[in-house]
Amino acid sequence: MEDIQGEVHRAYEVIKNGGIILYPTDTVWGIGCDANNPEAIKKIFKLKQRAESKSMIVLVNGDRLLHRVFNEIPEVAWEILDYSDKPTTLVLDNPRYVAKEIISSDNALGVRVVSEPFCFRLIERMKSPLVSTSANVSGMFSPANFSEISQDIKDGVDYIVNLRQAETKTVKPSTVIKLKANSQVTILRK
Repeated sequence: MEDIQGEVHRAYEVIKNGGIILYPTDTVWGIGCDANNPEAIKKIFKLKQRAESKSMIVLVNGDRLLHRVFNEIPEVAWEILDYSDKPTTLVLDNPRYVAKEIISSDNALGVRVVSEPFCFRLIERMKSPLVSTSANVSGMFSPANFSEISQDIKDGVDYIVNLRQAETKTVKPSTVIKLKANSQVTILRK
């Protein structure tokens, strides 16, 4: 049986000390850190060999944290979250209380409300959004499960969460929908 609570504790200690982790999400495996730690975010950009002008998404574990990051959430966002049958990332305008390094040049940020038990509990312990970006070097394929993650990525993080590593099912990234304050909806990835 997997020790979710123990893994939450170990991952939290690494994140609290400015580290980055490799962890399972409700979609693909992610690389993450505290969304309020610019130095840890820079470590992720370096590991992924990704331009710092590219934004990353954050994971939250419910409405309260979602409201803390976004003061104004379009009504259509709630409808999308209520009716979506798969993990959905919403790109919303004017985020706050997160490091500027993860916000896009048009002042937007992708956010996903998670249900995956490890992520949910870690975010609950952090009391802060968790950065999430696919576990690959920028421009390379996104691994569908843990066994497909390159050794360079595994070697480059401070901690690898010891959960769900043996799973072989293929999972897909989340749907990504951009919402403007005027309720304009654009589907960026199905």
